[in-house]
Amino acid sequence: MDELVKQALAKWPNVPHCYGWLGLDARGNWRMRDQHAQQQQLPGDKIAHVALLNFINRNYDHDERGCWFFQNGPQRVYLNLEATPYIARSDPQHGFVLQTGVPLEQIAQAYLCDNGALILRQGDIVAQVDDRDMAQVLPALQLDGQALSDDALLAWLENGRGNLVLLHNGKEIAVQPLSYDAVPPTFGFQRAPQAEKG
Repeated sequence: MDELVKQALAKWPNVPHCYGWLGLDARGNWRMRDQHAQQQQLPGDKIAHVALLNFINRNYDHDERGCWFFQNGPQRVYLNLEATPYIARSDPQHGFVLQTGVPLEQIAQAYLCDNGALILRQGDIVAQVDDRDMAQVLPALQLDGQALSDDALLAWLENGRGNLVLLHNGKEIAVQPLSYDAVPPTFGFQRAPQAEKG
């Protein structure tokens, strides 16, 4: 967290939290959600300002409820998440890079959901792979030691039979099946945080 943000928090500790105004889409874009976007359930406008994006990335965190936020000076701006708290893109040098620009060089767990989404986990990081990158990632998946064909993938998604692994950094990571609806409770995060009552 930026030092200026820490100083602002110390100076103004009781600034009310903000909900619904910022979102992270399933392709790793931060989105500003004005009142119209919130009322119409729209994703909002993509943020393109590089300095602002860097500021958000450096001050991105979560609370004990599993709600992710951007600490904007003394104010917490809680995020609406279209997918997971992080989005991973394939990267030739690191394997995967998060939307914050940080490489995801180690992966502890991998899950393939019933909708085809690939979820990667390392510690507190839960990242859905950007759907545009799945074509590059599929060759790194093997079923029972063999390259994964489209038919074999569809069969595995339907019945979960066989040993599916993700090859990453010279390691085989077991891929587990997971219902996409179960992703938030499984990893303990909220997609649309609400203000606490009371």
